Amino acid sequence: MEKNVRMAILFDYYGEMLTDKQKEYFDLYYNENLSLSEIAENDGISRQGVRDVIVRAEAIMEDTEAKLGMIRQHQELEANLADVEAYLTEIAQLNGSRFKNGRLLELCNLIDAKLQLMRK
Repeated sequence: MEKNVRMAILFDYYGEMLTDKQKEYFDLYYNENLSLSEIAENDGISRQGVRDVIVRAEAIMEDTEAKLGMIRQHQELEANLADVEAYLTEIAQLNGSRFKNGRLLELCNLIDAKLQLMRK
């Protein structure tokens, strides 16, 4: 996964754990695409100071993900839901072509409705 995408996901999950300054610099660097030098100039500190704040923010979020695994769990859940959806589609197709069982179709529709709720 590209670093910028990973950082954006980490920020969505764990950004509130950061200080206001870390959030600000992180946003300017990753979302506004400002360089370290531009951020430093705007805030009156060194480029290295900005880099240190951003690296610390990244480390906090990476460490938190390593401990909690919320992103990993979400990705696993999404993969499992996709598998269940594929199985459900196959069952519905087999039912439609071979069995034409009304109750089986009803159950497929109920499961599909639950899957859609879980994705919200």
